[in-house]
Amino acid sequence: MSIQRFQDTIRQSVVNAVQDRFGKSIAPDQVVFQETKREFEGDITLLVFPLTKVSGLSPELTAEQLGGYLVENSGIVTGFNVVKGFLNLVIADRFWNDFFQAIAADTRQLFDAGKTARRRLMVEYSSPNTNKPLHLGHIRNNLLGFSVAEIQKAAGHDVTKVNLVNDRGVHICKSMLAWKKFGHGETPESSGMKGDHLVGKYYVVYDKKLKEQIEEGKKAGLPEEAAEKQAPLTLEVQEMLRQWEAGDPETIALWKRMNGWVYEGFDETYRLMGVDFDKTYYESETYLLGKRIVDEGLSQGVFYRKDDGSVWIDLTDVGLDQKLLLRSDGTSVYITQDLGTAQLRYDEFKGLESLIYVVGNEQEYHFKVLREIFRKLGREWATGLYHLSYGMVDLPSGKMKSREGTVVDADDLIREIVEQCEMATKAQGKIDDFDSAEARHLYHTLGMGALKYFILKVDPKKRMLFNPAESIDINGNTGPFIQYAHARICSVLRKGSAANLEKGLAGTHRPDEGEKELLRVLYRYPEVLQDAANGYSPALIANYAYELAKSFNHFWHDHQIIDAANPGASAFRLELSRVTGSVIKEALRLLGIEAPERM
Repeated sequence: MSIQRFQDTIRQSVVNAVQDRFGKSIAPDQVVFQETKREFEGDITLLVFPLTKVSGLSPELTAEQLGGYLVENSGIVTGFNVVKGFLNLVIADRFWNDFFQAIAADTRQLFDAGKTARRRLMVEYSSPNTNKPLHLGHIRNNLLGFSVAEIQKAAGHDVTKVNLVNDRGVHICKSMLAWKKFGHGETPESSGMKGDHLVGKYYVVYDKKLKEQIEEGKKAGLPEEAAEKQAPLTLEVQEMLRQWEAGDPETIALWKRMNGWVYEGFDETYRLMGVDFDKTYYESETYLLGKRIVDEGLSQGVFYRKDDGSVWIDLTDVGLDQKLLLRSDGTSVYITQDLGTAQLRYDEFKGLESLIYVVGNEQEYHFKVLREIFRKLGREWATGLYHLSYGMVDLPSGKMKSREGTVVDADDLIREIVEQCEMATKAQGKIDDFDSAEARHLYHTLGMGALKYFILKVDPKKRMLFNPAESIDINGNTGPFIQYAHARICSVLRKGSAANLEKGLAGTHRPDEGEKELLRVLYRYPEVLQDAANGYSPALIANYAYELAKSFNHFWHDHQIIDAANPGASAFRLELSRVTGSVIKEALRLLGIEAPERM
């Protein structure tokens, strides 16, 4: 038995109703539904206001006419009520019985119903610099990117997850130069520091030493800007970049050594976060491709060269400004490598329809420029470049400042959340029979569930406040709340297995209103998945998972799931619990969250 979408039946019936009652024709896409508010009876609500133009009647009278027709002719609507311009429709019990039978027989049908026409997509996320460790902003970036990719896969698309490592440029040379001058041969092994933290330490050292030199220049009478430009470290780091681009063996060897430390550190953090990539690109391997595109643009007259030798594009005709593409000394800027990388990806992945960049909202202008450059170069695929812009993450003041005192270190934050979950779990005393390995795994599972859910439940475009204490509240709108609902379901199913009930008995039970409410939430999953995929919004999946967990808890509280006196109801409720558990687990999976079976 396959899942039927009653909206399709009702939509066509509304089209027929408008023709029958008002003598007018409308297109099916003019029929708009929304979820029925809990305080009203009904399974779905028709928006009547858009149809008053063809009815020529008030919203209430229009709704009455349509509701009457649907009850008489649709074959699926059994009742209705009108609230101003909203027509709340009651769906026949037989539909819910059929729906239950279908998803109980094959829960995958519920997941497959959310799939759309297959597209080839690429999602770029993380994009760290190899001069410092990952921080709180990177956490939101990684979690968003991974979840968006998994949601697109679930929606039926062919998805490639990629990382672009910013492993070259003057900022990388700053860490290299500081280590070379002040590091005294320090290594991750000798210092006991993760490699990314060690390199980040010398990025901070560079900044500190540069500020000292700027102050010396100012004391000598130089303006601050001139003092910085003429500072010995500024000149040395610029020379190091030129040496790197010239392929100087000593500079390249130092670069490879320090980047190797960073990659080991990044990999450890990625493992902790539970994110991965299908392919990693490196700026050092793509910036030259960008230079070729610069040459192409110059030959076409799309770009121009200034007297100092720098290369620019004038985008004032499209409301943007003039953009630097190549410095006067021939070295690349960020957009140079972005040009090369984008072209490389479309060359490598034939048929790629969209390249989704998960990058903070401070780069919105950058991506407008990138698209416009490719459009002016005649790249038809430029329309497929999409910037998933997200807001900053703030923490309550004074919480978890990093060792640098400026940003929140990703490793520190993860460790803090896991430790808080450990303390909260131990206080409950429910896992005393867990061995140490099981307990450690659970603490990490709950900690990452708390962190991921709290970040992903917020619309990506919004700036957000991450409150560590609030994120682990098992009674709040949190990951652990949803995880606990799944663990509760698993406990119910273990007890049900011991009862040894026949699954076939489930078909003999007629669901009551509380059971139908849970079925209604389950029914919405395919639509939520489609909306999340179309809007690149894991927040829709996250909030749905919370709603489903709440609905199950209400169902669990109000119903005796295993009732010896009523085996039909017991079998039905166990199957309903099983399906609900599967959907919660799948929704959490799309967020990168593990669903524990015990906690």
